Amino acid sequence: MSYCVNCGVELDASAKSCPLCNTPVLNPKEIKREGVIPPFPKEKAHVEEIQRADFGWLVSMVCLATAVTCGLLNWLAFQGSLWSLAVIGACVVLWVMLVPAVIYQKWSPYLYLLFDGAAVVLYLYLIARMVDSYEWFKGLGVPLVLCTCAVMELLTLAVRVFPKGILARGLYFITALAILCVGYEVIIDLHSDAPVSLSWSAVVLTVCTIVDIAIITTLSRRRLRNELRRRLHF
Repeated sequence: MSYCVNCGVELDASAKSCPLCNTPVLNPKEIKREGVIPPFPKEKAHVEEIQRADFGWLVSMVCLATAVTCGLLNWLAFQGSLWSLAVIGACVVLWVMLVPAVIYQKWSPYLYLLFDGAAVVLYLYLIARMVDSYEWFKGLGVPLVLCTCAVMELLTLAVRVFPKGILARGLYFITALAILCVGYEVIIDLHSDAPVSLSWSAVVLTVCTIVDIAIITTLSRRRLRNELRRRLHF
């Protein structure tokens, strides 16, 4: 059973043209007449896929346009404060976090983390310059960023070197979270000239320790591990 490609009416098997609209009936598998264009294309058309460089170029142009236009707007119209530095710093952080990781995928992830940390430090410096206050930048901002970068480097090392199961990665992540919270509270205490002691981070550390022990126990017992994988479908 066949139908007209123009009006959709049902055609007889021996029909040479449509009885309703006189459209020629052509079978591309049987007849090849010179000068006659077949009703269906022989090759599939494919839309060209976007390349990583195209995405990187788009992000770069958007970040550059945002930084330049906000800088000019701050300079020409709103001169009361250097508010554009916050926007420019955000554009730098966004560019550093997205473009190198997309275009230069062969780079080491440790290098990406260093670039991300440097971009965040630059952003905090621009904010400190905007508000004309550098004490919090040196005593709090930079140490927090360095602590975060160090913990993320260790987490990346653990994920790449040690077992890579879901439970194992959860163990690494929760441990890194506990270390990060303890480091944050110590840095905050040092900056505020208060005695170094654990308060809110001790709660986080306790919860993370309990979860870590549960994960380690599950990983060490094959039946528990298999049952958890069966129930959670991983």
